[in-house]
Amino acid sequence: MKKFLTLSATAAAAMIALAGCSTDGGSMPGMNHGGSTTSTVEATVTTGEHNAADTTFAQMMTPHHVQAVQMSDIMLAKSGLDPKIMALATDIKAAQGPEIKKMNTWLTGWSEPTAMAGNHSMNGMMSATDLDKLKAAQGTEASKLFLTQMIAHHEGAVEMAKSEVTDGKNADAVALAKSIVASQETEIKNMKDLLAAL
Repeated sequence: MKKFLTLSATAAAAMIALAGCSTDGGSMPGMNHGGSTTSTVEATVTTGEHNAADTTFAQMMTPHHVQAVQMSDIMLAKSGLDPKIMALATDIKAAQGPEIKKMNTWLTGWSEPTAMAGNHSMNGMMSATDLDKLKAAQGTEASKLFLTQMIAHHEGAVEMAKSEVTDGKNADAVALAKSIVASQETEIKNMKDLLAAL
């Protein structure tokens, strides 16, 4: 029971931070903002131990996911594209958005910074020039560019996730990494098929 109470306080504090609510400092263990969101956040707070690999995974995968969502948003703002490309962009955004929140909640629960200090290169990340090209492209050219960029982006994410599976300690983080490997390897195959058909 003691562990659950600690989890509830941590979850409430994480939920307040994520929701942007202001408090007068410190967590408020007795505070309940009501609704089912509390149990949702509680489910994503990891109580197990974590190591440096878990922290690095969450800190690096978060901005990696943020960029994938950004790339998807660029495509979803265009008109006249193949419905399969639009569906792919929608699916990527729907999958990775909640994972971003989950990893930030973990980092907060672990008392770790949500962003990694300094500049760290990550495989598969697009440059500002790459994103500008994607924004400017239209029609089939945009679809081809999106697929080419997202394949490389996913391959970088899979590489990072495999490192977490090997080196991570936290069961929830390792489980997410395994899920990323499985889902993104499937999407890479699907994207290569879509690219070949264009």
